Amino acid sequence: MPRYRLTIEYDGRPYNGFQAQASQPSVQGALEAAVKAFTGQEIRVAAAGRTDTGVHATGQVVHVDLERDWPAETVMNALNAHLTREAVSVLDASVAPEGWHARFSADERRYLYRILNRRAPPALDKGKVWHMKKALDAEAMHTAAQALLGLHDFTTFRDMACQAKSPLKTLDVARVSRVGEEVHLVFEARSFLHRQVRSMTGTLVEVGVGRWTAEDLKAALEARDRTACGPVAPSVGLYLTGVRYEGE
Repeated sequence: MPRYRLTIEYDGRPYNGFQAQASQPSVQGALEAAVKAFTGQEIRVAAAGRTDTGVHATGQVVHVDLERDWPAETVMNALNAHLTREAVSVLDASVAPEGWHARFSADERRYLYRILNRRAPPALDKGKVWHMKKALDAEAMHTAAQALLGLHDFTTFRDMACQAKSPLKTLDVARVSRVGEEVHLVFEARSFLHRQVRSMTGTLVEVGVGRWTAEDLKAALEARDRTACGPVAPSVGLYLTGVRYEGE
């Protein structure tokens, strides 16, 4: 039974997160329905990461196991044909090597958070950026973010409903930069806790507007206490932009 690796993008707004749910629309449900329409199979799609309600993706990676050995391009084109009414698109498809798994074989996941930092609200990107009217100091945010790098107990930035066995995570990249009218926050790690990126982003915004200092953020991290976290950023500006696997 061949396994196909798919790179997908989606607009998270119409979905109640990635994971399939019986009574709610989901990205996983849309993909599984497309596979069934194409092949007649009822399968479970595996993903590199389960994004929350409203979170977008430009480089999510999933895999599907199909009974028939189809050309990868045929799989991509057929699934896209059955996804035309969904906010999901298959960007690339390939046959996965033996033993490869979309989730368990991943070495790194990359997230981008977009903040539109201007007085006027978004029109074209409404629902795809967090709009902040007050000026943000991106340099101060970047400086403060460096305290998050490395291996830490991220309990402060961990959602209360997080099911991870341990709060210990290693953050490899924490970068904040201004790109025109937007402030971009980029985070890279092998794995993240539930809502960790949104929690770190919201707290860094407190630094950006001058309510917190870099020392305040470091103290919050070291507190290992969820109540020490700043406001959690909304889901609208968050994107899963890529997943890296061994040898890539």
